[in-house]
Order: sequence, then structure tokens, then C-alpha cells
Amino acid sequence: MEEDDVAAVATPEQFKALGHPMRQRLLFALGRREATISQLAVTLGSNKGNIAHHLKVLADAGLVQPAGTRQVRGGTEQYYRSASRRLSYDDAATIEVTFRALAAEIAAAEPEPFVVLRTLRLTPEHAEQLSAALRDLADQAEDADDQPRYGLLLGFYRPGLRAR
Repeated sequence: MEEDDVAAVATPEQFKALGHPMRQRLLFALGRREATISQLAVTLGSNKGNIAHHLKVLADAGLVQPAGTRQVRGGTEQYYRSASRRLSYDDAATIEVTFRALAAEIAAAEPEPFVVLRTLRLTPEHAEQLSAALRDLADQAEDADDQPRYGLLLGFYRPGLRAR
């Protein structure tokens, strides 16, 4: 998978890897940057052994990959990065785990996060225009390495029959 690709999650190993909230949080933490196990442990408030285990599962599933090394006292630390810029999946269980991990990220946000959920009644044409505008917004968002990180969660969907 190329870094800028949208990767379709398709294998049982990938779905299993995405089935744990910590692995979702690791993917969020990596975003479009590289990080070591130590850096990820600090970012996520976990221990290095736990992070290393979950990174191995993600790497075995092809969702993260090694991205170089650095020398530290007494050894070498491995950098990791996401194997693709975005993941695409439509499995209900994986989506549920993803949203639990997102909820934890948003709940821990500082300062207060801005979250709005509302329903709209739109013509099919307006729905298509809004969907395209949101996709453009996500695609045009630029990363500046020397600036604070922000999460961007965009969602646009038509509720299923059970949600009405």
C-alpha cells in the first residue's frame, strides 16, 4: 500500500487487527507521521510492551510498516508509520470499534472539542453536493509538521431503516 492510497480493508487479519480500540488509537496517533514505540506509549498513556504488541498485530496485517530507525542509549528504536493514508471498510463490527476509539479520543481532547450531530432533510442533489464538499475538505486539509495536531471527523450518511 502506498502512503497516499485509500486502502480497502479486506483480509480477516486486517479486520481482526482493527477490532481492538488500542489499535485504532495507534492508527490515529500515527496519522501521517512516523513514531517510535516509546513516543506512542507516551502519547497514548500506555506501556511500551502493550504498544509493541498492538503494533506487531497491525504490521502483520499490513496496516503499519517500519519507517526507519534511530540510535538511543543502549540500542536502536524503530519508527513506524501507517501503511496508507486512509482505510476504507464497511464492516459493522469494525465501524463500531472505530467509533468507540474515536469517542475516547474526542473525550480526552483539550481544549473542549467541537462536535455537532444533527439531521438534515436534503434533496438527492444537495446530498451529493454536500458529500462532495466534505470529501474536498478532507482531501485539502494540509499537515504542517511543526504545528499542533488536530483531529478531523467528517461524517455524512443516510440513516438505515433501524435508525429512523
